[in-house]
Amino acid sequence: MQTSVNEVLGQVTDFLRSESKTETVIGKAFQLGEFSCVPVIRLGMGFGFGGGEGEDKKAGHGEGSGAGAGFGIEPIGFLVTKGDQINFVSTKQSRGLSEALEKVPDVLEKFMKRNGNAEPAAV
Repeated sequence: MQTSVNEVLGQVTDFLRSESKTETVIGKAFQLGEFSCVPVIRLGMGFGFGGGEGEDKKAGHGEGSGAGAGFGIEPIGFLVTKGDQINFVSTKQSRGLSEALEKVPDVLEKFMKRNGNAEPAAV
């Protein structure tokens, strides 16, 4: 049984294409008042494939192959738009959250109301 590198990479690529979407990791774009928020992710991928064959006096002819792939996905921020202004708010830096709250002071309140809670819980 021979396995084509192109066939294996095609199958792995199809899988990654279907699984590595922002909607799968964080969710879809959403609206908060006048602000449109679009989640942004970072995607890293790696592929490996190897194969070989050989002869042995006792065992005869042998061949084999193997493949592997890995990927990592992490949320890195949001594109936030209001009118014709577009800003990127990072989730990587501590100032990213405070910057988001400064730009959208009522984000938490609107989120809680949308989810059926009247007020945010005290921390």
